[in-house]
Amino acid sequence: MGMRHALAIDAGNSKTDVVLLDSTGAVLGSARGGGFRPQTTGVREAVAGLARLVAEANPDGLPVEHVRACLAGADLPAEEERLAAELSGWGRTVTVANDTFALLRAGLRDGAEPCGVAVVCGAGTNCAGLAPGGRAYRLPSLGPLSGDWGGGAGLGREALWWAARADDGRGGPTALAAALPAHFGLPSMPALIEALHLGTLPTARRHELAPVLFAVAASGDPVARSLVARQAEEVVTMARVALENLELTGAAGVRVVLGGGVLSARHPLLHEAVLSGLAERAPRAEPVVVTARPVLGAGLLALDGMGAGAEACARLRGRF
Repeated sequence: MGMRHALAIDAGNSKTDVVLLDSTGAVLGSARGGGFRPQTTGVREAVAGLARLVAEANPDGLPVEHVRACLAGADLPAEEERLAAELSGWGRTVTVANDTFALLRAGLRDGAEPCGVAVVCGAGTNCAGLAPGGRAYRLPSLGPLSGDWGGGAGLGREALWWAARADDGRGGPTALAAALPAHFGLPSMPALIEALHLGTLPTARRHELAPVLFAVAASGDPVARSLVARQAEEVVTMARVALENLELTGAAGVRVVLGGGVLSARHPLLHEAVLSGLAERAPRAEPVVVTARPVLGAGLLALDGMGAGAEACARLRGRF
């Protein structure tokens, strides 16, 4: 059999990576673009953006045996089916899954039956897992509608809320009231609120709020520390519930894979609280932090789909 090719796609809320690889794990082409948001731009427009990146990664139009697309917005089975239909024809076979499964695969051992739980804390939060035999667990991850809290965007909103109330007297004091506007070179919370409301400070810069929150928490501010503690509790709770649903709580060595920008940064207060919580509630689990680009997981899943072995997986890991 000749060389076979696959496309690995990881499309998150903030960025998209596409990689063309062969069955030996060699990367033949790649492309990077902006976030994938089918709920806001519409499915067809979002997929059209993916198509442009695919053409960039595979300019010679090499035939593709398998497409593995791990996509933000593929939160429900109906959404997976719709997106898979839109990608139909991109390869001989096409598999679409939520991008949390890319993180999970990146953190699992190569050559072993997939088994473990992944918790993403990036712009938002999500959780998914697999038990032996392929039984899956997943959260819908639709924000407050489905009971979610936190992530970088959520922490930023909370930081603004507490800072605004501290500034105008409705809430107790917090160093966030000075630190947030100062980060943007503004004199006060009213000035920051006005800049965000009127758009003179681009909405895209809100992602800078969470790192300021962590810095203020590290200085000892009680309000900021309470938000970090709540985020840790949310991460641990998602992992616990997933392990319970998959009947893996007592299994030794089951990996809890942690990733996304907030968790992969390993902010000491958050990281230590998550590890402590997991040690208490799932003492036999093995926490693993993944810092590699998420497209690695999509690529490993693509290699699995082609029946490639551990050597090909190791070669691909070496690129990321």
